[in-house]
Amino acid sequence: MGMAAGLAFDTIAKDYDARWTSSTVGRLQRAAVWRHIDPLVKPGDRILDLGCGTGEDALHLMQHCGAVVQGVDASVEMIEVAQARGVDARQLTIEAFADLPRNRRRRESGGAVFAGALSNFGALNCVRDLEKVALALGHLIRPGGYLAICVMGARCAWEIGYFLLHGDLTKAFRRWRPNGAPSSLGIRVSYHSLAHLRHAFHPWFRLTRWCGIGLCVPPSYVKPLSASALARLAKIDARVAGWPFLRAIADHRLLLFERL
Repeated sequence: MGMAAGLAFDTIAKDYDARWTSSTVGRLQRAAVWRHIDPLVKPGDRILDLGCGTGEDALHLMQHCGAVVQGVDASVEMIEVAQARGVDARQLTIEAFADLPRNRRRRESGGAVFAGALSNFGALNCVRDLEKVALALGHLIRPGGYLAICVMGARCAWEIGYFLLHGDLTKAFRRWRPNGAPSSLGIRVSYHSLAHLRHAFHPWFRLTRWCGIGLCVPPSYVKPLSASALARLAKIDARVAGWPFLRAIADHRLLLFERL
């Protein structure tokens, strides 16, 4: 996530939590991610949060799992919100973090290796050189550690159906473009295939499992659905979002890797 992305997210940082984090869709989709990540985290684990935003994931891991979390984000305004909430976060793009010399990167991250790392809700969709990120994480995460990345998938059934019903062919099939597409904030977003993600993080990491996030629970722009309807859809997601084929057409994909 480069500086352009950081500046774009600066513009929505102050009301980001109200618009997304605290929304019913936001809470349900984030809870689905936590359901898979929490069992991996042990009290005292040092976790790196890439694209930490306002610190919602960091706070959860700190308060509910006993982890020690360090956040990194490109947006100055997002970092200020996260720091005000008690998160150890610093302003740095993911690309700049990956470009740091190995020794300096280790110093910047507190000198010790991490038990795991997290990048949630599409931060890595804004990064072109995933191999460089994988190399940096390979130097920072201990063998046997974990990496959880939640990225926007290359196909989203909700998005295709919703925008087709609204007559917007461009948005309906924007994820199909090989070079990505601009988001509503004007950021170029890449929709990486599973094969690309698996290859990018090899040989440092091995993909152990993956599932869909937001298969039945729709993207936040799909309105109106009641909170009770969304809760019912979330229960269906909990049962079927890991099934072959279905997981590939969810809004996001959660990939869990093991550090080799």
